[in-house]
Amino acid sequence: MARERSGIHLIAEMAKVSIGTVDRALHKRGGIKESTCQRILQIARQIGYKPNLAARALSVAKASARVGVCIPREIHFFYDQLWRGVLDEARRVELMGIQFMNRPVQALGKGDTEAFKELVQFEVDGIILTAGNPKALTPLIDDAEARGIRVVCVSTDAPESRRSSIVYVEPALNGSLAGELMGKFVPQGSKVAIIAGMLTTEDHRKKTDGFSESFPRHCSGGKIVSVIEGHEDEDESFQKTFDLLRRVPRLAGLYVNTVNCLPVCRALGARGLAGKVKLITTDLFEEMSPYFQKGTITASIYQQPHRQGQIAVRVMADNLTNKTHLPPAVHLSPGIVMSSNLPLFREMKAADSKPDEPDLKNRLAL
Repeated sequence: MARERSGIHLIAEMAKVSIGTVDRALHKRGGIKESTCQRILQIARQIGYKPNLAARALSVAKASARVGVCIPREIHFFYDQLWRGVLDEARRVELMGIQFMNRPVQALGKGDTEAFKELVQFEVDGIILTAGNPKALTPLIDDAEARGIRVVCVSTDAPESRRSSIVYVEPALNGSLAGELMGKFVPQGSKVAIIAGMLTTEDHRKKTDGFSESFPRHCSGGKIVSVIEGHEDEDESFQKTFDLLRRVPRLAGLYVNTVNCLPVCRALGARGLAGKVKLITTDLFEEMSPYFQKGTITASIYQQPHRQGQIAVRVMADNLTNKTHLPPAVHLSPGIVMSSNLPLFREMKAADSKPDEPDLKNRLAL
């Protein structure tokens, strides 16, 4: 059954215009006939539609450029930090006259093609995108770039596309670093396993490949006995890890290459193996702190999500306002977090760094 139309979609349908034209009329941005503008405003009044002014907090009256943002809401441990980076930098570049428009998706790889198409319809000048579904997104990105819409991927890539830039911690390096660490933590001949999200996602697959290549080089006779896809689902990740620990009782180590590490920690606890199986996780958030302190997490590979968000906005803004060349890639260096340096990271001070605005997930919404 087709999704019920509401808000600007309903207005566009009733007025027989694009949603970009509706947006221009509602926000008095010009570029359309006065008669069309008045017809749209009349329909808006008829259906009782009012633009969400709070959601346009990062807009300016006359935007010199418009940037669409499509980043997942979940897993919020990572993406909230990425959002904070986007928002912090957006506050700075709004002085250049750049307007930001948000089309979030609920989870990585779910609905990103529809969100991307919608941003293109809004006639944006650039799109910042977490490419969870690279195969389907590639032709859309190529078409957008052909229209002059610059696309900057952040966190995970669509490498076969003609996107302008990618901002990320190189995933193969991330996995390789974790593999080297694991090789130094466990005895020779150890059996280890990988908990991934979705191997169709470029980021998860390359981390898996990097670890798989690195670990045997640093652990003589070491073997990777299983690669599990948890699909970023907490229940699925817990159950698959719980079952793995039963099947492989002598498992020496686990590498979780997504931010969805909490169910893995709980599975280790439920099996009485917390601190006994070496656990290397990915990134850092406040809820991980107790597991570091108890010794459940041995180390984590930090991906600097806040800085990724900042840089993605910065390179896009510089290109749109100053015509600065977009770098093909911006590689951030992965860091190693252990219990001794845990207090140094901004994520451990999350309560102090939360913005005063409404819920991050609703910021920038149209």
